[in-house]
Amino acid sequence: MTPIRVTLVDDQALFRAGIRMLVSSQPDLQFVGEAGDGAEGIELARRERPDVVLMDIRMPVMDGIESTAGILAEAEAHPDWNPRIVVLTTFDLDEAAARAIRAGASGFLLKDTEPEFLLAAIRTVHGGTSVVAASATRDLWEHLGTHRQPPPPVFDELTAREREIFLLAARGLSNAEIASREFLSEATVKTHISRVLAKLGLRDRVQVVVFAYEHGLV
Repeated sequence: MTPIRVTLVDDQALFRAGIRMLVSSQPDLQFVGEAGDGAEGIELARRERPDVVLMDIRMPVMDGIESTAGILAEAEAHPDWNPRIVVLTTFDLDEAAARAIRAGASGFLLKDTEPEFLLAAIRTVHGGTSVVAASATRDLWEHLGTHRQPPPPVFDELTAREREIFLLAARGLSNAEIASREFLSEATVKTHISRVLAKLGLRDRVQVVVFAYEHGLV
């Protein structure tokens, strides 16, 4: 099995050393580089094309939000590269963490999370599922829904079936759970999800949840 390639962007050298040792200890993970600020993080990602980026929020030169957006912009030019970004913060929830999710991060964790959970999070986001610090999950979605706006006209382009699939995915159901509920095959659900993402211009299922909360759909 090809190992999951991981990079780390954080301005604290001691923290980077600890994460490097932790990730390198796992046979299914490969630590491929680290950077001390967001700008260096973009260059590192461009060079190494990691599968998962662990990203600090607050850094000099360029913060983690801007770096997240920059890495994902780079990835758009390479269809064969689909990096997942997990932002790391010392706060349960703040505006910066919510902005990082909006920018395309696949979730966020607290820096004092248990090592086993961090490792599990890397594997989880690589598999396409979001990861959010348990203590902040409810607050995050409520925060995203604070300034709700009507759905854009593009939402009306979804078929009735696609809208059903969208709402179930926005509630956090997996493809298997949606397939069971709607009496469909998982392959069919996956196809519908792909079409929903394409029509709404969303990157992944995390963005589906963000879209739904920001537009009052859940």
